[in-house]
Amino acid sequence: MKVLGVDPGTLTSGFGIVSEEDHKLFHVVSGGISPSAKSPFPIRLKKIYEELEKIIDKYRPNVVVVEDLFVSKNIKSALKLGHSRGVAILAAMNAGLPVFEYSPSEVKQAVVGNGKAEKKQVQLMVKFLLDLQKVPHPADAADALAAAICHIHSSRLREILKNSSSLRQSGKGVGGRRQ
Repeated sequence: MKVLGVDPGTLTSGFGIVSEEDHKLFHVVSGGISPSAKSPFPIRLKKIYEELEKIIDKYRPNVVVVEDLFVSKNIKSALKLGHSRGVAILAAMNAGLPVFEYSPSEVKQAVVGNGKAEKKQVQLMVKFLLDLQKVPHPADAADALAAAICHIHSSRLREILKNSSSLRQSGKGVGGRRQ
């Protein structure tokens, strides 16, 4: 499985691709898409969309994960962030990829084990889990990689639960014995 995580933003949108092979995680690529802050807002959104299209085309992920909105006191900022999320979702959908969304606290819980973890803790755990030499830069890239890792962990859990449900429905437990 190859997962593209996106941490949307209007000044910098982080991206990161993580692949999983034999239950091991591998860093494929990560970085930030930073349109000029002087550009009009629609031009910045276009730049984010075009760069995500290029990343999807080049690396061919299986799914895209977009970090969900957090509750913000600044409505204008939240609306702009929502536009950036929409652009990321559109790029994925236009490429025919499924899109998953996780809240920041779900991502932190999956990666650090604490839904209220600090940004630095997330960065250090991403570095550790992906066996990187240094913390991913920019910080938005670490958040995007964390979202991808969160999805991989969640997918594993869904598979375990699905298999366990199938075993219960068949009346068989571990080892194929009837219960």
